[in-house]
Amino acid sequence: MNSLIDRRLNGRNKSAVNRERFLRRYKEQVRKAVQDLVQERSIKEMDQGGEINLPVRDISEPSFRHAPVGDRESVHPGNREFARGDRIKRPQGGGGSGGGEPGEGESVDQFTFTLSREEFMSIFFDDLELPNMERNQLGATPEKKWTRAGYTTTGSPSLLSVPRTMRTSLGRRVALAGAAREALEEAERRLATATADKAAPEVLAGLVQAVEEARARTTSIPFLDDLDLRYRNRVSTPAPVARAVMFCLMDVSASMDEDKKDLAKRFFTLLYLFLSRKYEHVEVVFIRHTDDAEEVDEETFFHDPKSGGTVVLSALELMRDIVEERFPSGGWNVYASQASDGDAFGADSGRSARFLSESVLPHCRYFAYIEIPNDAEARKSSLWAEYEQQACSHFSMRRITERAEIYPVFRELFKKETA
Repeated sequence: MNSLIDRRLNGRNKSAVNRERFLRRYKEQVRKAVQDLVQERSIKEMDQGGEINLPVRDISEPSFRHAPVGDRESVHPGNREFARGDRIKRPQGGGGSGGGEPGEGESVDQFTFTLSREEFMSIFFDDLELPNMERNQLGATPEKKWTRAGYTTTGSPSLLSVPRTMRTSLGRRVALAGAAREALEEAERRLATATADKAAPEVLAGLVQAVEEARARTTSIPFLDDLDLRYRNRVSTPAPVARAVMFCLMDVSASMDEDKKDLAKRFFTLLYLFLSRKYEHVEVVFIRHTDDAEEVDEETFFHDPKSGGTVVLSALELMRDIVEERFPSGGWNVYASQASDGDAFGADSGRSARFLSESVLPHCRYFAYIEIPNDAEARKSSLWAEYEQQACSHFSMRRITERAEIYPVFRELFKKETA
């Protein structure tokens, strides 16, 4: 049976190897271009690929070429206007493609490179990591993964284990060669004994034939036999699934205008995309609150208008109830992020901070609080002051006032921990 194995890495008109080499060589320039691109994108376009512009001077490389010196003659087809020896008039105007008055300063040529969605997301989240990420117990629907399970005598040619096959072949040849040599020595001994005893010619002829057959067996042992073939065996087994649930809590009261909600939406969008790349199974719970909290779907969370007072405690209580009922910490990695402008009514700030410390943080692997004040100079809110007293290794607080700060704050919250 003939088997054809296609080992081509690229299809027709593809250059995956060159793309990978380019991205690896100019990784820093590409990462900076991706960060600039993120600031201009809307939420719906955040997880898409696209074109990035790189300065040509950043990707230029030295090269050797022949200098245009000496006498050179060339013939160009289609020349009906000039003959040899004619003088060509100097062209009028500038040689550039742009018009208008000349400017000042240094111009930079741009090199455009198109990133796929996977390449964009890989560069986007390359040096970020979720704190306290663990692989918990098997979920309700365990993920099946192929694992090594020894060797078998049948299988696909691509799974052939050459070292194991050669080891088996060597053992077989050593064993058969030893048995063949013992049989040859026994036949030669019997022939010598019969010759010494002057046995009948018929007996001697039979013993001589037996010696020749034993000698032939010692030289006819095959180097490789079908019995020697060993194939790597793989079986499908359930593997632990890293499961996570992300709670998105947002204040939608009257003090949270559309600009503040837009900043919160962008932060949650980055967080969701990041979680989807780090965990095999991700659940997202959206909780919005005014003076009372409710669990809603994504469309309602981001787009449905609602206004009212502000009671942060109601959202934290609802989150605690949902965790205890649907997402026990023994089987889920619980992460949470809260976005608010910090305005709270009366003693709500103190009660919320105590409830967060006593009833919510013990269930969470990480909790991030994002405050969106009216401007960068605004003083810290009462909720910020109360939260600030809840010192905890898996609790972080940051302030965001404009769109350009979202990505730097996000990177600061989820940067990789170094030893």
